[in-house]
Amino acid sequence: MHKYLLAGAAALSIAAAANAETYAIQAGRLIVDAAQPARGNSTVIVDNGRIARIEPGFTAPAGTIVVDERSRTVMPGMTDVHVHLTMNSGEPWYMGFTKKYSNTYATTVGLTHALDMARAGFTTVRDLGGDTNAVIAMRDAVNEGRFPGPRIQVSGAPLSIIGGHADAATGLPPELADAINEAHLNPSVCTGAEECQKVVRQLAAAGVDVIKIMATGGVLDPGARGLEQHFTDPEMKAICDMAHSLGLKVAAHAHGARGILGATIAGVDSIEHGTFIDQAGANAMKARGTYYSATLMAFSGVQSLIGSGKLAPESEAKAKMTFAVWGKGLNLAYRTGVKIALGTDSAVAPHSQANRELELMVTKGGMSPRDALIAATKGGPDLLGVASETGTLEPGKSADLIAVEGDPLVDPTAVQRVGYVMVKGRPIPLGGK
Repeated sequence: MHKYLLAGAAALSIAAAANAETYAIQAGRLIVDAAQPARGNSTVIVDNGRIARIEPGFTAPAGTIVVDERSRTVMPGMTDVHVHLTMNSGEPWYMGFTKKYSNTYATTVGLTHALDMARAGFTTVRDLGGDTNAVIAMRDAVNEGRFPGPRIQVSGAPLSIIGGHADAATGLPPELADAINEAHLNPSVCTGAEECQKVVRQLAAAGVDVIKIMATGGVLDPGARGLEQHFTDPEMKAICDMAHSLGLKVAAHAHGARGILGATIAGVDSIEHGTFIDQAGANAMKARGTYYSATLMAFSGVQSLIGSGKLAPESEAKAKMTFAVWGKGLNLAYRTGVKIALGTDSAVAPHSQANRELELMVTKGGMSPRDALIAATKGGPDLLGVASETGTLEPGKSADLIAVEGDPLVDPTAVQRVGYVMVKGRPIPLGGK
């Protein structure tokens, strides 16, 4: 036991030492705030994990570790508000029912995908669905600096109706479904306002950062209940009221228009996917300040699985309904003035490809490159309540920054060419470097 304690202490000591170092990051172009014009040659001084100051030109103060990014654009790290770190992309829907997927295994998968996300330019992510114990362990290990990765928030197990998108018994033979229910392996499946509020309390006690609710049906589950509203209006309001009373925000998985509107009126803080949003839903979101996360990369991920046998027939049928409206919901929300945050739903598509979301927000969603970059850097931190820590490169904030080839203010593909990543003042090792 002592050797493991010593190993953990050593890891924390290394992380602390890295944080204590002072860096001079030289930038050929510097984006301090995506909402403001970029600066020319600049140097970002990072001390003890935080941005100390920004100096004009290329400087190299004595005692600093110089990082030469003079040929690149240095910018705030991006935030992905919708990921699933403990899941692998491209696997059959039933893989979660195999003995391979223990909670311990899921935690290790999460640690590897956390590094993938950081290498893709994301310095903050929000995990919206996974075994509660597994994602909390993963979050804590990365946030404490024991493993490299972005800042992480987690929801744990999403709330679902019986037979809903997060009901693990959905689509299984009766004997297996009964066994899952009898073993209480569906801790977040609930019915009625009081029971659902109890689940929220339990998740809060476990230590989650946010509550996720499956307000409508989902594409990737093998159920055939469709993509419209699942929880009743009183159930959703009870969930939101309890979460907010405990200081937690609520993210709503919602595809159908009626479910989007119902969840928004109930008080959720963000709509995830929002595939079939209509004008009434967009108006309600704008009026209430509800964030919209389109997860456009998920569509490409699902497209690659069609006809592969990795999706249940019901899932393929639901998926094909969504392809015709790819990006249209985001465009409506954008034109209406709804707050936008970048989300990808990785691992529906690989975590390493999450930085392609910005391009889709422009080409599919109709956003300007600058507004898409604002959503990618500032929208997420605002939604997650960490805007005072990250999202812009201001003195005093956490040193969460990346360097990319090109100018992401005019070219959204620039963030796909990441050459340097720093999270909380710690450089992230990039593949092949």
